[in-house]
Amino acid sequence: MHGAGTVTGTKAARRAGWLSPKRWLSPTRRSAGRRTPVALLVLGAAVVAGLMLPLAFLVLQAAQAGGGELSRLLFRQLTLTLLWNTVKLVVVVTAACAVIGTATAWVTERSSLPGRRVVAALLVLPVAVPDFVIAWGWASLFPSLSGLAGAALVLTLGLYPLVYLPVAASFRRADAAQEYVARSLGRGPWRTFLSVTLPQARLAVTGGCLLVALYLLAEYGAFSVLRYQTFTTEIFAEFQQGFDAPAAAALSLVVVALGIVLLVGEAAATRPGRAALGRPRPQAGVLVVLGRATAPVVAGVGALVALAVGVPAAMILYWAASGQRTTLPAASSLAGAAWHTALYSGSAAAMATVAALPVAVLAVRHRRWPIVVMERAGLLVEALPGLVVALALVFFAARYAPLAYQSGPLLVVAYGIMFFPLALVAVRASMARVPTELEAVGRSLGRHPLSVALRVTLPLLMPGLLASFLLVFMTAATELPATLVLVPTGVQTLATQFWAYTGDFSYRAAAPFAAAMLVVAVVPSYLLGRWFDRLPSGAVGR
Repeated sequence: MHGAGTVTGTKAARRAGWLSPKRWLSPTRRSAGRRTPVALLVLGAAVVAGLMLPLAFLVLQAAQAGGGELSRLLFRQLTLTLLWNTVKLVVVVTAACAVIGTATAWVTERSSLPGRRVVAALLVLPVAVPDFVIAWGWASLFPSLSGLAGAALVLTLGLYPLVYLPVAASFRRADAAQEYVARSLGRGPWRTFLSVTLPQARLAVTGGCLLVALYLLAEYGAFSVLRYQTFTTEIFAEFQQGFDAPAAAALSLVVVALGIVLLVGEAAATRPGRAALGRPRPQAGVLVVLGRATAPVVAGVGALVALAVGVPAAMILYWAASGQRTTLPAASSLAGAAWHTALYSGSAAAMATVAALPVAVLAVRHRRWPIVVMERAGLLVEALPGLVVALALVFFAARYAPLAYQSGPLLVVAYGIMFFPLALVAVRASMARVPTELEAVGRSLGRHPLSVALRVTLPLLMPGLLASFLLVFMTAATELPATLVLVPTGVQTLATQFWAYTGDFSYRAAAPFAAAMLVVAVVPSYLLGRWFDRLPSGAVGR
């Protein structure tokens, strides 16, 4: 009887452990006995508090509507339709990106494909093409392209590099010894990939899929071009056209809920006990000889790059060469838009990188579950539509900082909030690479912790900080919804000018701005690919 009670008690304890926040938040590093610096904790908390301003705005708007009105808005047929449209798109695109990103990563890192480094550089290029430009290129070529099929095609072509980059880095630094053992035991390339190679990249795959899914929740421009109705397009319509703030806030809260579900699901999928096999080893991985499959693989990779980059680039050239020359925008207009784009994006990239630093240090070195909550809250911002972030800043600026309204700094802050998760991912990955032993040696020599941080930790972090800057800069340079609301009067960016011309079907005038966005983003995307090229698998998984 006593034994039965013990077994029952053990099962209850296990159930309680499963429901514990420490379990589903899945902190992967323990820091028992290590004191968390108070100043660092305060800085991290202040950053996350600033990131929560859009969420506070949504709660205030929902509270003003009242419980009855909020329930009516949440449970109407339109909300269910938008939920179904969003969920099926997220499932389709995320699954497609997982397959394409993993397959292309394996081809470039684990096969005998000729010119693998050149192919790897080409596969990163879609990161430099704004999704609404890809959508515009495809819609120009096929005007009937719309709905789920069109949205899934365009977003998959634009987002698969978010999975490819970390998975390729993971394959490159995976434990090759296990692959050699599997092959020596008679397992073929396919079984070795499924049983050994892929499990080692699981954290990178799930991390990349999380970014893709969160990005889809906040995307607007491509959906608008392709006439696919999701929460973001309806939120924009409610705010901008219907002036119905409670309805838009209710829909935005559903998006936030979906983001929380994605974060919790990703945390459960990467919880302790299901970690990748082995540790990174310096030896090279097993290369599979493609043989007769070389030509089809090369053709497949070429078709992928052509569809993702070639189609919009070809349409840009086509529209730039067609029509009357007098419809071209003045050179000063293009130059001015490019200058403002670089200024605002560069300032936001610097701000987001600096803000991500304390949160990344806490997440890597002091990973207790309250800090994991803080980290996940920072990642949740990725799911917020840009329009919501912009209107939240307008709301608070009008009440507490009226001079900031319709100013460049307010737009920079919006970019910083929206793309903080991207900065956090890059800085956190780089922080995970910094050996704690070097810092311990510095402190043992009598150096002050601040001196050790500046002379030891910071130089080792610089590649990750640069990657964070490039990632945020490249993304902010093509941001659209928040820019349309917050851009100062009389100022244009490349994205807003392109959107204005395409809205009037002035494709000839829009083409130079699309080309300029590609030029602005190509160099950061190349450098970003080089950074991932040096990144070990353990850094990109979480």
